[in-house]
Amino acid sequence: MSTTTTDVVVAGAGHNSLITAAYLAASGREVVVLDSRAIPGGGAASEELMAPGFLLDSCSTGHTLIQSNPLLVDDELGLRSRYGLEYLTPDPFAHVAFPDGQQLTAWMDVERTCAEIARYSAADAATYRRMLGEWDEVKDIFGAASWTPVGFGPSLEQRLREHPRGSIWLKRRVMSAWDVIKREYESRHVQSFMLWQAYQTLVPIDAPGTGPLAYSIVAGRQARSWSIPRGGSGQLTDALVRSIEDNGGNVLCGRRVARLVLEDGRCAGVETEAGDRYLARQAVVSTIHLKHLVEMAPADAWPEEFRYGVETFDVGVSCMAVQLATNAPPVFRGFDGPRTAVSAGLAGWPQQLIDDSRTLRDGGFVEDPAWVLVATPTLIDPSRAPEGHHTVKFLAAQSYGFEERKEAIADRLLDRLEAVTDGFGGDAVLERLVKAPEDIERANEHMIRGTFHGGDRSIAQSGGLRPMPGWAQHRMPLPGLYQTGGNTHPGGSITGGPGRNAATVLLQDLGTSIEEVVADGRRARAGGS
Repeated sequence: MSTTTTDVVVAGAGHNSLITAAYLAASGREVVVLDSRAIPGGGAASEELMAPGFLLDSCSTGHTLIQSNPLLVDDELGLRSRYGLEYLTPDPFAHVAFPDGQQLTAWMDVERTCAEIARYSAADAATYRRMLGEWDEVKDIFGAASWTPVGFGPSLEQRLREHPRGSIWLKRRVMSAWDVIKREYESRHVQSFMLWQAYQTLVPIDAPGTGPLAYSIVAGRQARSWSIPRGGSGQLTDALVRSIEDNGGNVLCGRRVARLVLEDGRCAGVETEAGDRYLARQAVVSTIHLKHLVEMAPADAWPEEFRYGVETFDVGVSCMAVQLATNAPPVFRGFDGPRTAVSAGLAGWPQQLIDDSRTLRDGGFVEDPAWVLVATPTLIDPSRAPEGHHTVKFLAAQSYGFEERKEAIADRLLDRLEAVTDGFGGDAVLERLVKAPEDIERANEHMIRGTFHGGDRSIAQSGGLRPMPGWAQHRMPLPGLYQTGGNTHPGGSITGGPGRNAATVLLQDLGTSIEEVVADGRRARAGGS
């Protein structure tokens, strides 16, 4: 057993905590990051989990949402310019097959996408153009609210009230995605396509507060595609780790944090399962799931209302995954000929999607998932597989507790894909790895019950209510302890928002600002070039 003392100790090496750590290291502070897994990254990791040469994204693949984060927009930490992080822009950005065999392709060219939609409804094509324009009017408002810590600027609601059409958006803000989509679109094919996109973050599409997803996900894909990092999702992690290390920090894996070290009511560090202590002169940052975090200190260290918030925190929708090593990509039967897409899928009819959402929230088993993502990143990034081969990943929402049925579900998904493609049968699959929600949780204990979006993001867990009222500013009840990760505002997925927001709060508490750190870093990089 040993004791190490640094300025800041970070528990967990998911992409958000790495972002927080990278800003703190760039500010000149001595930082150490600890993670229980053998590699850093959490949900942003790439691994050879099957045959050699097949590099799989073990969780996230699409990084569209982080593209509007100032971290990347302004390259604040030099992840692009200094560390070589590169994003690819697939075109088409989506392709979906419907239960009747019909299919729809969405292209980066808006007019080409509208032409596809018009095959089902000319009115819906016009609606699509209009809704893109409506979102364009307010996207900066939603973005500013996401990339600003709660209380560090006007709330989303305050910002919307100042907009000429804000009253409309205040209503849309609390509607469900299904409420919006069924009002705006007439064709059930188009409705299904829009619902398939709105469900990408696995927030129930019929839940109040998901209305903006009917705009934001679709418009984000139309503007930036389903962005993926060249070389795998782990390239974001690698760039962040290099940034931390170049600024004198350390990222240590295989060190599971088991306890918080408390001194005079303050969080002074952490203790690992092996008994090693890492003490912090200035702050401890956690990306440990809140439901585990409260177990790492005595119950009376947490206020009653905080414990209530943790107990009632909705961890979100569970998911299963099927990873394939193949000798061919899925080739869909597009309207005007064969079609491949990095981001494709199978979409049930609207009522099927709604019924599945209700069943999953009630913990029931979904025999034939109505929402399926089919990702083939090797179509645009052949470095992820041996020459002439591909990786294909299925994601389908599924409840926890049905692990024994995972292979049967995988068989069914493959059969459904074969029915809408040409030549992607059993002979194309060289190896497969099926993960039930239980497997996902075992691989990363903070993906509780196989959830990997940091918890539900409907009204009860958004904005100042995330993770709970009173603790939405990343400061935890224990002085010296800060929380980041998908449990915090603005939520899960690869956004980097919680990481940058936590850094903003902590740096201010330490007497500086994220703007000063970024400016100093740019001057240093310019001077060293």
